[in-house]
Amino acid sequence: MRVAVLDDIHEAWDGSEGVRRLRERAEVRVFTAPFRDPAALRGFDALIANRERTRFSRALLQQLPDVRIVAQTGNHAYHVDFAAAAELGILFGRATGGFSHGAAELAIGLAMAVMRGIPAADAAMKRGEWPRPMTRVLHGKTMGIVGLGRIGRHVAKIADAFGMRVVAWSPRLTAEAAQASGAQRLDLDDLLGESDVVSIHLTLAPESRGLIDARRLALMKRTACLVNTARGPIVDEAALVAALREGRIAGAGLDVFDVEPLPAGHELARLPNVVLTPHIGWPTDEAYADFANAAADVLIAYMDGREVPRFVEHP
Repeated sequence: MRVAVLDDIHEAWDGSEGVRRLRERAEVRVFTAPFRDPAALRGFDALIANRERTRFSRALLQQLPDVRIVAQTGNHAYHVDFAAAAELGILFGRATGGFSHGAAELAIGLAMAVMRGIPAADAAMKRGEWPRPMTRVLHGKTMGIVGLGRIGRHVAKIADAFGMRVVAWSPRLTAEAAQASGAQRLDLDDLLGESDVVSIHLTLAPESRGLIDARRLALMKRTACLVNTARGPIVDEAALVAALREGRIAGAGLDVFDVEPLPAGHELARLPNVVLTPHIGWPTDEAYADFANAAADVLIAYMDGREVPRFVEHP
């Protein structure tokens, strides 16, 4: 079997344990440049896809006649035309690889950066200034977690270590499950009204798209900040910009956006009460190692004729 790893822009795959294991059974080539040319994949039986970096449209899949299986890393496959894949006999194996501690850590980091004004203080000092802001600590504040899955539960654990009160909401969250994670379950509107930090950790789905809209942003305290390391469209971006511009919430820490990369001149980049990062929640040393091992498991199972965990439709 010939295997191509796509879009390894961080050059993290080649020395991984997962690739070492695969090379005992297959020829593996790692492509470090962003994928552009389908002709470069002629003769490859299998692909490993890094999250959503390559969009598997019908047009692209039709140009991959040799590919029989794609080991798709991550939990989401919004970028795959599954109907076309099924027609062409291309299996998408689910190489989830654990969960992102990085996204949880970044959520806390963004909350600290916003509440303590870290980027603004750093920029001022590099200009030769000595600012004297008064800032707000996390200790004793309320962390509201919207989406108490694996990442949300890790955020809860870190927030507890900071001495925060933790409240949570998920569509199917029970009071007992919340309590087991050290959180109190609240209805979403109540959570927004009581939290000093609202951190988003939901999966993007039809029911979560635009969930945090203008009405719900209006429920937040003026002193509160919103953190989103999940998916941009869960928050109504225009409503968020208006709330931040008018000072109806204190700030936001954002790693995800409606359009990525964030368009040049976007208003979010001009607001002083916003800290932005370029979707760096998941690309970490740990995540790449987990993905490489998960992809190896999928492809080795396929070579052995065993059942492969697979994506079959949009989650």
